[in-house]
Amino acid sequence: MDEVSFTTEDGLRLEGELRVDAAEPAGSAVICHPHPRHGGSKDHPLLWALRNALVARGLAVLAFNFRGVMGSGGTYGGGRDELRDLHAAIGWVRERAAGPTFVCGWSFGASVALREALDDERVSGLALVGLPLEPGDISLPALPSAAELGLLSRPVLLLAGDTDEFCPPEALHSFALSLPQAEVRILKGTNHYLWRREKEAAALVGEAALAVLTAQG
Repeated sequence: MDEVSFTTEDGLRLEGELRVDAAEPAGSAVICHPHPRHGGSKDHPLLWALRNALVARGLAVLAFNFRGVMGSGGTYGGGRDELRDLHAAIGWVRERAAGPTFVCGWSFGASVALREALDDERVSGLALVGLPLEPGDISLPALPSAAELGLLSRPVLLLAGDTDEFCPPEALHSFALSLPQAEVRILKGTNHYLWRREKEAAALVGEAALAVLTAQG
């Protein structure tokens, strides 16, 4: 695993880690972490599990810190400037691996990933883990409208625990109805952090990424 850095369009240097196990990667993946103001960073057991699962499917995987987190420059951008971060991350990793790009986001990172994918055709598929449909007192930009979601004609895995207070299963199933290619998976006996189910969650994300690779292979 290599420590890397890249620059956003507004001139910020962001830090990340690139892992590539395959001699010739089948594609690339980018992992987006939870809320920067609530302890979110690329260094979390769930994100490590996701990275391992994606690498095992032959992808070059970039996990990075959004602006203002740990060694990344700048300050928190309210979930809007972070779109620039992800946009730059996708461009950077695609220069290092040909093929489709799969984006996986957890919580705040899922919100950023979804909003970026609407306008970024480089994203071939998505895994949105614990998408904050009911963020409570955490301020986030509004999620896309049903009409906007209907234009996202790429595979989307929607994954949550059955006691996720920010992403209740019933709300997630309703949200999925607006997406042309959505799959909902609910893991029983766990919450927003997917405690004790990290490897199972990662396996589902890995299989979703593999399906994208196979479809575009």
